[in-house]
Amino acid sequence: MGRQDDADALDAELMKRLLPSGAIRAMGGWLAGPGARYATGAGAHRVQYVPAHWAGIESWPDRLSDRSRAETVTISRTQVVEVVREAVRGDRWAEAFVASYVWGQGRIGYGPHRLKDILAEPNVADVVAGADAALREDGAVAAYDVLYRAVRGLGPAFFTKLLYFLGLARDAPAAPRALILDQRVARVVRAHATRIGLEAGLASASDVATWTWSDSGWTPHRYEVYLRWITASAEQLVSAGIGWPASSPDLLELALFDGVWDPTT
Repeated sequence: MGRQDDADALDAELMKRLLPSGAIRAMGGWLAGPGARYATGAGAHRVQYVPAHWAGIESWPDRLSDRSRAETVTISRTQVVEVVREAVRGDRWAEAFVASYVWGQGRIGYGPHRLKDILAEPNVADVVAGADAALREDGAVAAYDVLYRAVRGLGPAFFTKLLYFLGLARDAPAAPRALILDQRVARVVRAHATRIGLEAGLASASDVATWTWSDSGWTPHRYEVYLRWITASAEQLVSAGIGWPASSPDLLELALFDGVWDPTT
């Protein structure tokens, strides 16, 4: 078999096996303990940022904190959805992107510099508008394809955050929803794919998983595989009787990001 054939075989195993019993137990324990505040979904998940650090950024949404504030503030996923919803109603596409980017970077010091460079690209607003149209008309993978390698300096780890918030703000098609994919989540899926591939007798599982679930640059096809797997896995958690809220694949994304489950143990 060729490399892509090996990748397809590994993807098939990933969809057959979804989450093992250890992962389900870990998710249930997290939801009953530290994750209890997310019992109705991921909307309450908050990140910290310092408004003053973003003072040089244009297209700043009015509903974000005033940039004269030098103290740390927090913003939840639900609040970002509201900021994005208001921005797109006025066709203020750069503002929608800024809101998702600030949430994604949080307190990381180089975030404002990188955002300023991205906003200096001439096509940002048009590309975001095009992704929004594709998301509403053709779904998450089509919108990902619009953004893929479209704006210099903007990779999937951040533009999937934009797609996630656009999807919630715009009532985009629900199956599958646009979800966040970043390095930390990809590494969990990589470890899981490696393990189940080896258990299934796929000798190349480790190399193939490292290739397909790399740290960045995921293709639209890889994003589609990710959405199918995480959506089906979230449905598995709902059926497991651990209190997992329905229609919450983003809560599983958050749990994977937070390291709730280690597939290597």
